[in-house]
Amino acid sequence: MTDSSLPPPARDSLTDDLLWRGLIQDSTGLDELRELLDSGEAATYYVGFDPTAPSLHVGNLMQVLMARRLQLAGHRPLLLVGGATGQIGDPKESAERTLNPPEVIAGWVERIRDQLAPFVSYTGDNAAQLVNNLDWTGEMSIVEFLRDVGKHFPVNKMLAREVVRARLETGISFTEFSYQLLQGNDFFELHRRYGCQLQFGGSDQWGNITAGVDYVRRRGAGPVQAFTTPLVTKADGTKFGKSEGGAVWLDPTMTSPYAFYQFWLNVDDREVDRYLRYFSFRSRDELEELAKATAERPAARLAQRALAEELTTLVHGAEETRQAVAASQALFGRGSLDDLAPETLRAALTEAGLVRIPGELPDVAGLLRDSGLVTGLKEARRVIAEGGAYVNNNRVTEVDATVSVDDLLHGRYLVLRRGKRSFAGVELGE
Repeated sequence: MTDSSLPPPARDSLTDDLLWRGLIQDSTGLDELRELLDSGEAATYYVGFDPTAPSLHVGNLMQVLMARRLQLAGHRPLLLVGGATGQIGDPKESAERTLNPPEVIAGWVERIRDQLAPFVSYTGDNAAQLVNNLDWTGEMSIVEFLRDVGKHFPVNKMLAREVVRARLETGISFTEFSYQLLQGNDFFELHRRYGCQLQFGGSDQWGNITAGVDYVRRRGAGPVQAFTTPLVTKADGTKFGKSEGGAVWLDPTMTSPYAFYQFWLNVDDREVDRYLRYFSFRSRDELEELAKATAERPAARLAQRALAEELTTLVHGAEETRQAVAASQALFGRGSLDDLAPETLRAALTEAGLVRIPGELPDVAGLLRDSGLVTGLKEARRVIAEGGAYVNNNRVTEVDATVSVDDLLHGRYLVLRRGKRSFAGVELGE
């Protein structure tokens, strides 16, 4: 790859490093996987992403960064965006998926392809390729599909898949039941067209992945290998990447770089070391040293800061990371608010709670009340009198103090703070 700023992926072999990081949960055989990944020869591998939304989210980062990790080690990536499988839907345990119109899915395919592009290199001997399974699936007739693909999938094995068993009583459509055949055929086609030897995915895909490995063998091709990464959950057991407002997206128009940075900065202490192993490209020695430093100074949250800065830089770039760090500091009085770009400032205030005030601005006491930092004017005046109120990081000491248009940041924002940690934003507008 052209990016020489990253350290080599391991102090031992690639497979040893993946095992140390906990990134291999299931595999078709560790000995075979080790031979494929550590032989010194470039192996071609693939990972797939179905366009079920206009953007990938942080739950997809495990697979995105695994693709990057393997390419840094010298292997060749095929990044598959499922223009065909995205129209079908992998079965969920709860209920049938809602099918999106083909033209919507086609638009999402292009957005996700563009989103994946910065994570890998498209030059060199192990150049990455973006592929779409609609290119081969869309050409097949139903008779060809049943004869050439369906003939090789035993129904008893398909019924044994856990998610299918869970849906048998409530019902599962033939459409979703057939998803396994489409994904299995992807592996065969990628093996036939590009010499693909390896597939990986999340552990919830193990049934689909092994069905593909078996299908390649039944078609007289191979051998091919596969492994899965563990599903990532938070300390409370909830699904990784979900918050009260929904998923944390990689698209900056759906989740701002500031909010993305804050998501990682607020990772639970119980999980941060595990997340660093999963997602960081720091070496084993660096991660162990960081864990030691964090244990010695837990209040500094060194591990969370390292994780947030590294991943925000990977996804959004160095400048957006600098802005996110600057905003985190400035909002609590440790930096200049004037240096923040309006987009970053608005994103940060939106996360805290941004109140829109049309017309004239009330006095500072009224602003504190309207922003929700206090419950009423009496409390607001008390906070001001005690020296605990700030506007744009400037302490307000007069209980009847006012602000003017000249005080507005970028001509429309005010940052209000109560004490050291509670802050909110005000936006002047129609």
